[in-house]
Amino acid sequence: MARKTAPQAHPGEPHDRGTGQRLNWLRAGVLGANDGIVSTAGVVIGVTAATPNNVLAIATAGIAAVVAGAFSMAGGEYVSVSTQRDTEKALIAKEKWELETIPQEELEELAGFYRQRGLSDDLAHQVAVELTAKDALAAHAEVELGIDPEEFTSPWAAAVSSFVSFALGALIPLVMILLPFGENRVWIAAVAVVIGLFLTGWISAALGGAPRGRAILRNVVMGSATMIATYLIGLLFGVAVG
Repeated sequence: MARKTAPQAHPGEPHDRGTGQRLNWLRAGVLGANDGIVSTAGVVIGVTAATPNNVLAIATAGIAAVVAGAFSMAGGEYVSVSTQRDTEKALIAKEKWELETIPQEELEELAGFYRQRGLSDDLAHQVAVELTAKDALAAHAEVELGIDPEEFTSPWAAAVSSFVSFALGALIPLVMILLPFGENRVWIAAVAVVIGLFLTGWISAALGGAPRGRAILRNVVMGSATMIATYLIGLLFGVAVG
């Protein structure tokens, strides 16, 4: 009798449960850092252009931008993911009720999903029967809903991840603009921001398996446009006030 062996994963290809969710949080963290870099750079560069010698005003505006942005990102993620979690729980509860009250109809429905995926009628029915016997809820949740009933999304994890990543990204322009570089502080901060955007663009593309060049170019172009726009606005206000 042949021994059953566990399926072998390809080298470097993760197959453990929760991998997709961890990658989603990691991508969200990278995007949060990117938002922190761009939005804070826009604020501090604009204020510096308006009041180049007022370090206190630059620091106050920068710190306020970091705090407000981090809390905004965290709050938005918490609300969004909480809504998603509530929806997932409601769908799972409905599926449980259906499995308890109309099990035969649910079995046929599961077999129908596997027929749609290309299995023959007999094989689809056999697969549905065996999966239902093992864990009916997990089988239906995966095929019908794309949800793991044992691993709901966590709003707190999303909120903390967004808060921390935004704050860390925001430190790049804030710290660089406050260093004693004199008249060159804006340009040095801008270079640091471009390097940060290069890295976040590369990482986000690598995580998603997308072309690196286009992702980096989009990041750098949009971030540079933001800095140019806020710098010009700061100059205009600085002239008007002066």
